[in-house]
Amino acid sequence: MIADLVPDGVHACEAFGDAGPESAVELFPAEEAVVAGVFDERRKEFTTVRGCARTALARLGETPEPLVPGPMGAPGWPAGVVGSMTHCRGYRAAAVAHAAGFAAIGIDAEPQEPLPGVVAARAVTDAERRLLRQDFPAAAELPLDRLVFCAKEASYKAFSAWLGTRFGFRDFTVRLRADGTFRCVPPSVAMPRSPRCAEGFPGRWAARSGLVLTVVVLAAHADAEF
Repeated sequence: MIADLVPDGVHACEAFGDAGPESAVELFPAEEAVVAGVFDERRKEFTTVRGCARTALARLGETPEPLVPGPMGAPGWPAGVVGSMTHCRGYRAAAVAHAAGFAAIGIDAEPQEPLPGVVAARAVTDAERRLLRQDFPAAAELPLDRLVFCAKEASYKAFSAWLGTRFGFRDFTVRLRADGTFRCVPPSVAMPRSPRCAEGFPGRWAARSGLVLTVVVLAAHADAEF
């Protein structure tokens, strides 16, 4: 599913649960140290999503190496590679690409369920709710608040990795489109003033198999867009 959302040049791999071949990879000692003493469920999802990442990296021609979370929690990638991972109930995925063509990738997957009210109030602004009412029919059977949350999570992953800065959900403004795309406007303090930054960066979304999925891919060259 995630492979249908990424552009050419980005390689993705996904797993539904922890029973497939991706779950059988052997962790490096540095990765083992990250999950030492954690619950078995957490260890399984950590292992499987790294199995997905190893498969995707192999498609780039990269050899396996430890993928250890950095100071901001995002996984480290081999030199010359950008990527992103996601996992939620029953689903794990990774997407990678060469840094020569792409500045950063952010992917996210969430269950296709409404957000808890408290979380929705924090993650979705009043302006975004007005846009949802404008852009989606009243009968749309989608958890739109969850989809906005998911789009912001993918945006956070991409821009935090690109700029090396922590952001919050309300730092981003997202406008979903019913055609499976969205625009993400990043924090103004982090980006130069330009028409492109003001109009936002593109993302893609899908709702399939009980999940909502989002992808933000940032081009390495300012004049490119996916």
